[in-house]
Amino acid sequence: MGNNDIKRVYLDCAATTYVDGGVLEAMLPYFSEEFGNANSLHSFGLRAEKAVVEARSKIAGIINAKPVEIYFTSGGTEADNWAVKGVAGAHSKKGKHIITSSVEHHAVFDTCKDLEKKGFEVTYLPVDKEGTIDLGALKAAIRPDTILVSIMYANNEIGTVMPIKEAVKIVRERQEKGQKIYFHTDCVQAAGALELNVADLGVDLMSVSAHKFYGPKGIGFLYVKNGVKLERLMTGGNQERNIRGGTTNVPGVVGMAKAFELAAQRMQKNNERVGKLRDKFVERVLAEIDGVYLNGSRANRLPNNANLSFEYIEGEGMVYGLDSEGVAVSTGSACSSGSLDPSHVLLALGIPVGLANCTLRFSFGKDNTEEDVDYAVEKLKKVVKRLRDMSPLFNQLPSEKFKV
Repeated sequence: MGNNDIKRVYLDCAATTYVDGGVLEAMLPYFSEEFGNANSLHSFGLRAEKAVVEARSKIAGIINAKPVEIYFTSGGTEADNWAVKGVAGAHSKKGKHIITSSVEHHAVFDTCKDLEKKGFEVTYLPVDKEGTIDLGALKAAIRPDTILVSIMYANNEIGTVMPIKEAVKIVRERQEKGQKIYFHTDCVQAAGALELNVADLGVDLMSVSAHKFYGPKGIGFLYVKNGVKLERLMTGGNQERNIRGGTTNVPGVVGMAKAFELAAQRMQKNNERVGKLRDKFVERVLAEIDGVYLNGSRANRLPNNANLSFEYIEGEGMVYGLDSEGVAVSTGSACSSGSLDPSHVLLALGIPVGLANCTLRFSFGKDNTEEDVDYAVEKLKKVVKRLRDMSPLFNQLPSEKFKV
């Protein structure tokens, strides 16, 4: 059998998903016959604007928000940057202290690092061994000059779901005493798997990206609660009610709204099915391969995520080995796959550097099957054995194997 004839199993849905057929169908007219600029005043533009208005209303309805609270962006990274930098810029006179977690996506984590260079102080909350923030540390970290708390809803690497409602409650208790603190949550990985009801969560800002739930790449949105003032991130035009310049990506907006609608409709059924596949995969791997550890919370995690560390093998070697067998996975966040540094998320959990570099993220999707699971496990066993047989450390320290 030639390499092009091998079975292909995609287990990297946390990195991206394909565009659903129904989503593509909804988008297609806006690439051709309905190509108008949504800011133009003629009939071509007005039809495009009508599609954007309908999409904004649809998204708002799904998250229990108002249409005017939805701002379209180029994706999750821009939405995260805008939320953090926007609040920082607009409210710096009230304070320059920001609280976030030690396991945030780089779109938040590195943005906070940049703000530190500009005179802001940032508290990075610790997490426990499962990747959950310490709520007591959050309460203790709030200061009179705190203006923003940014905590992700679900971690993109280990899948741990954060106690956002409880965190918001802590912030609101401080707010009742007269201090205004905004709460932002990165929901890029949570969208499509968790219900995003902004009224129920109580957040002020929320970031979402379409390509994580079978929508197009290059489009996302930022929910901004009415009354929250943000500094502009991008200048150049009066789009998005004069605070986010740039020609509206009409096909992307339409596609994101359709994908979000389908994801909401299918969420419960999809979570149940995908969760069972993930559980079967994890159970087989832990039972059939020695020296493997599951990272993140077992109970409070996304249904499609399995983050596993394999002793004595570097993650990159496993990715290439599995790809040659037709199985696509990642070492962690796709946004940092080019980095040789160990994952800051795994290090925050207390995982040793050596083991952190031996980690893979398997993320299942709506089209995966039990046959995919069985195929992936068998190929993983093959790759792990081959790489361990080649590992000098594995062969030199037989008495120390499989001990952390």
